[in-house]
Amino acid sequence: MFLNGDIMNRKRYFFDGEELLETITFDVTWEQVRDKRDVELMKSDVQALPDRNMSQEWIDYRQFLRDLPQNYDTANEAADAWNEYEIPEN
Repeated sequence: MFLNGDIMNRKRYFFDGEELLETITFDVTWEQVRDKRDVELMKSDVQALPDRNMSQEWIDYRQFLRDLPQNYDTANEAADAWNEYEIPEN
């Protein structure tokens, strides 16, 4: 419900054709943030295999994910920061 692709997204946009009718912002819980974060860390484990040279962007992103709960006061703030984070490409 709160996910857009591979990142947390709390906004939903409703259109009538091309005209934006309404924007709704949902709240998320820490459980949702942690669950999605854990999945993303597992999916990115391939970047940390011994036979690969992990880029600094991946190192930084994985650290960002691990630090989400302690770096933000609310789950909504964490989700919004994650939504703005530039996720590295494979």
